[in-house]
Amino acid sequence: MVSFIEERPKSIAACQNVVSDAKSAQKPPAPPGFLSFSRKKLLQDLEINAGARVNAWVDSMRASSPTHTKSTPSIADDEGSWNLHHPSALEMFEQIIDASKEKQIVMFLDYDGTLSPIVADPDRAFMSKKMRKTVRKLAKCFPTAIVSGRCRDKVYNFVKLTELYYAGSHGMDIKGPEKHSKSNQDTELLFQPASEFLPMIDEVYKQLVETTKSTPGAKVENNKFCLSVHFRCVDEKKWSELAQQVKSVLKDYPKLRLTQGRKVLEIRPTIKWDKGKALEFLLESLGFANCTDVFPVYIGDDRTDEDAFKILRDRGQGFGILVSKFPKDTNASYSLQEPDEVMDFLRRLVDWKELSVKTPSKM
Repeated sequence: MVSFIEERPKSIAACQNVVSDAKSAQKPPAPPGFLSFSRKKLLQDLEINAGARVNAWVDSMRASSPTHTKSTPSIADDEGSWNLHHPSALEMFEQIIDASKEKQIVMFLDYDGTLSPIVADPDRAFMSKKMRKTVRKLAKCFPTAIVSGRCRDKVYNFVKLTELYYAGSHGMDIKGPEKHSKSNQDTELLFQPASEFLPMIDEVYKQLVETTKSTPGAKVENNKFCLSVHFRCVDEKKWSELAQQVKSVLKDYPKLRLTQGRKVLEIRPTIKWDKGKALEFLLESLGFANCTDVFPVYIGDDRTDEDAFKILRDRGQGFGILVSKFPKDTNASYSLQEPDEVMDFLRRLVDWKELSVKTPSKM
């Protein structure tokens, strides 16, 4: 097997029959640089005894909970206004299709909360057989990628579809489908911009497991290039204690940063890489870097998906769909309430594509 590290495979798009020969090869983005954090400032920010900082994180942890979202002082307070600005992607399906006409749709999907329901035990976030069948059909119609904060191998074990692109660890571990070349060797896209952090991540993982074991319900997950501290099953009265425990470990690691998702604290390397960068990298690898005839669609439910939503808004191409039952501040253009609605939307896309292939003149 031949792997290409930080190099674009030469015929990925050709296998989808969607990129013309006239499109020139695009090099992937240069290796990401570091975020400009000074060690002194970061140590100050992570100081465990700074009660105000811990309290701010606890407030943020509460805000990330769907049961608290409505209390956030923002546009989210006005549900009617929010729905007006982020209408249902199902109700607006025809308008979405009109906007994508004569363009190549490329699909990007988060996993947890998008393809599978949010569950108490992250190891049991299984997708349904119906969802897997739908995603398999989707990938036959459009280039499709799973972009998740999870370890890439773990996401693959949940999805079990070889024809997809997988971007795990918030896009820091990207792998494409294996392709059979004329030389009978398999070639694949492989990009891991945070490889040097692996020993540090493993070290911090062990410390976090030991430090948080006194907090009932806390679960530390090693996602290879990042770590997740789940507090979905932690009593809210213990959240401050958990935040202090996490910060007590991270104060010694200025090259790691703490961010937050849905009832999860995320520890990631301080490199300029996220789900938005992963989306751009995959578009380049598919040959769509500077194309006007591409229509990316990104569906996700988490704060970390906002990086991808913002990229699409800034590019003025395609759109983001937020999966949420509650109004939230977002860069997404449309909304869906839950994974079942995501499946309905994907099925409609597949049906539309299959019909357009059968009757191209009418479509």
